[in-house]
Amino acid sequence: MNTFGERLRLSTFGESHGAAIGGVLDGLPAGVAIEISNIQSELERRKPGGRYATPRKEADEIEILSGIFDGRSTGAPIGFIIRNANQHSKDYENLKDIFRPAHADFSYFAKYGLRDYRGGGRASARETAVRVAAGAFAQILLNHFKISVKSGIYGVGEIYGKDLNFDFAQNSEIFALDPAVEDAQKELILSVKNAGDSIGGCVLTRVTGVPAGLGEPLYGKLDATLAGALMGINGVKAVQIGAGVRASTLKGSENNDFMGASKNPIRTNGGKIGASFASNNAGGILGGISSGAPIEIATHFKPTPSIFMAQHSVDVRGADAICELRGRHDPCIAVRGSVVATAMARLAIADALLLNASATLGNLKRIYGED
Repeated sequence: MNTFGERLRLSTFGESHGAAIGGVLDGLPAGVAIEISNIQSELERRKPGGRYATPRKEADEIEILSGIFDGRSTGAPIGFIIRNANQHSKDYENLKDIFRPAHADFSYFAKYGLRDYRGGGRASARETAVRVAAGAFAQILLNHFKISVKSGIYGVGEIYGKDLNFDFAQNSEIFALDPAVEDAQKELILSVKNAGDSIGGCVLTRVTGVPAGLGEPLYGKLDATLAGALMGINGVKAVQIGAGVRASTLKGSENNDFMGASKNPIRTNGGKIGASFASNNAGGILGGISSGAPIEIATHFKPTPSIFMAQHSVDVRGADAICELRGRHDPCIAVRGSVVATAMARLAIADALLLNASATLGNLKRIYGED
């Protein structure tokens, strides 16, 4: 499957070492003012380079092919490409018949009977640049409804932040959420990089301004959609919403988010309700539908499987082999993965917003008028 979403659909194409990667974003309403600089700025945040990422140099400049006229979306599919300009395919020649441990090499070969050994081909995280661009389009739509999606690095290895500052993360080299542990997290990334190894990390995403009522029960629950969107990012092995796995250790009296009257109303399909939550163990979602509280998601990335150490493996004939990598790789994929997590959450929330437009007769009457 290469398409994500129901009403707002993203289809992506391209490989890491092909001519280009690209996407088709279908379902963005007509009339949305598009500043390409806003899309490009998100790509700048994800693109490779720097001390804490792969040294591969890519401009990651977006080229719009369709769907925008005079600076506004036309309602037609938005087609775009991002050209690959800095492939080093020769770095993979020694591995064309060897499966890289913890990569998708073996499973792709088992499924298709062949694989693109140049950087993983379609399985490469290079494809996520397309998701980041599409997520930037989605955020332009969300801005009209004052919905904000932000992410940052919560943990690197076992070093986790406590005092989380999403504004600070926007200007941190590693998108660290806690200034108090940023230096320690950086040092850990550089130490494993210098050792030819890698380290895992955790990204925290917070979505604010979401009205209560988004989500499609029973099989389109908002938490299930978000979890699927984030689990679909390369290298993600677990997703937690709200209290997550900790909820399984709590009593109901500890886990329940008690409610009370509030002068700050929550937006709903039927208007506004003056209510608030004393806690947010549910992570802003109840019964698969948004509650109006902030949506909080922790996304756990495994260590980058590309490490510069000799590893035992097998070749395509089933013979023992030693895998020795060359090339350029991220020492901690969670860092740039935080930008991708933001994008996928944006796409999921925007899709849910569009799906919710026809949830009630009242919504339809507001669009088409009374009988």
